Amino acid sequence: MSKKQAILKDFHSRLALKMTELNIKPDNLKLYEQAFSHSSFINDFKMEKLKDNERLEFLGDAVLELVVSQYLFREHSDMSEGKLTKLRAAIVCEPSLVTFANKLEFSRLILLGKGEEKTGGRNRPSLIADVFEAFIGALFLDLGFEAAVKFADLAIIPHINEELLAGILDHKTFLQEYLHQQGLGQIVYRLVEENGPAHHKEFTSEVVLDTKVIGRGTGRTKKESEQQAARIALETIQLGV
Repeated sequence: MSKKQAILKDFHSRLALKMTELNIKPDNLKLYEQAFSHSSFINDFKMEKLKDNERLEFLGDAVLELVVSQYLFREHSDMSEGKLTKLRAAIVCEPSLVTFANKLEFSRLILLGKGEEKTGGRNRPSLIADVFEAFIGALFLDLGFEAAVKFADLAIIPHINEELLAGILDHKTFLQEYLHQQGLGQIVYRLVEENGPAHHKEFTSEVVLDTKVIGRGTGRTKKESEQQAARIALETIQLGV
């Protein structure tokens, strides 16, 4: 058995375990082998240049944007095109993709050339993000769009959390802009409760318009509780409650 054959045999054993973990039943394993094949691995073994993962990355990037766009369009029906675009960009940016890939331990499966391995390629963010996109491209070609959606439900959607969305879903700014447009006066935020041990605090804040409490929210930080209070306040005002 050649060195390349031994490497690929080991790769396919580990890939099979990962696919079982992800509840994916692949038809074309060669596509996934290509998704995890960095150009340095292809070059080391003098394989056909187009056998690396760059073409699948190109396709996966487009599929990922569509999957995420569909999810955001459905889940945020009151959000403008501009905010949807910003939110999608936050989800599909390199740091987010690296986070998603690392939670799945994809870096352990990457097929790298000897030089790239020595220089730390396995931990390079851009390389990991590319592999994640290539995997989605392979999944799309192998099992179709719905399989890509199902994968996103497992590997992406659960991790779209408050930290990721904080810079996009800024409810405090939305509320301030709305109040200004409507001429409804000034608001203040006040912390009304702080519960739990130091490592697991829960904060409750209120937003007050003149002397009336128009929103109350809780969160793991004071900032998060204020964001939630602002979200409730905006909904309350817009509904005329």
